[in-house]
Amino acid sequence: MDRVITAAAGAASPGPPLHLLVVEDEVEAARHMASSLAAEGYRVDVVGDGLEALSAASAQTFDVMIVDRLLPGLDGLSLLRALRTRGVGTPTLFLTALGTVADRVAGLEGGADDYLVKPFAFDELHARVKALSRRTADPRQGATRLQCGDLVMDRLAREVRRGDRAVELLPLEYRLLEVLLLNAGQPVTRMMLLEQVWGFHFDPRTNIVETHISRMRAKLENAGGPPLIRTRRGAGYVIGPEAASATA
Repeated sequence: MDRVITAAAGAASPGPPLHLLVVEDEVEAARHMASSLAAEGYRVDVVGDGLEALSAASAQTFDVMIVDRLLPGLDGLSLLRALRTRGVGTPTLFLTALGTVADRVAGLEGGADDYLVKPFAFDELHARVKALSRRTADPRQGATRLQCGDLVMDRLAREVRRGDRAVELLPLEYRLLEVLLLNAGQPVTRMMLLEQVWGFHFDPRTNIVETHISRMRAKLENAGGPPLIRTRRGAGYVIGPEAASATA
């Protein structure tokens, strides 16, 4: 599919329109999506090939990317991994027919920020893009280094250190810590973690969050220093200076 550039054509915004990259190989689906997003006031670029998307996203800055998993040239998961390796941290939504729990987990562990399964409602797509675009305005979202006290996360190397000691985290533990650090000093609810780490938009009524938080806490505390993560009853989990006053 030839590259299509769609200028923002809808709601006016106080500043320049946010720039989106849609990576979708189904021509009609891509056109409908671009038209819908442009009507919301976005500037939209559309590409239909993973390799072309890799080139486009590496050469210029986008505010949000919407990526299909099943693409010619380079599949969506490989595309996103390659971009993250290059240091491209653009907030990314996987929009795909691959909708099992294993698919969602693979997508989020592969670097996606959100996951939406086809068929979808355009209202929900707009809401998710808007939520992701807010992250672009927060300098922490694009930061390659996140820190809380003596705890440092290198997002390019995907390494975590506490003081002079490396902390070995499993992929889901790493993502949990990343979400907490991106919201340092603020409570992160259990539902937010389920959505941003596991891609669940419902409560599975399991202790999956509590189990992973407990294991991650133990690893961070074994590396030395005082506890950094606390549970704030009725609000969620907090990391940072304000955590000291939270209830364990």
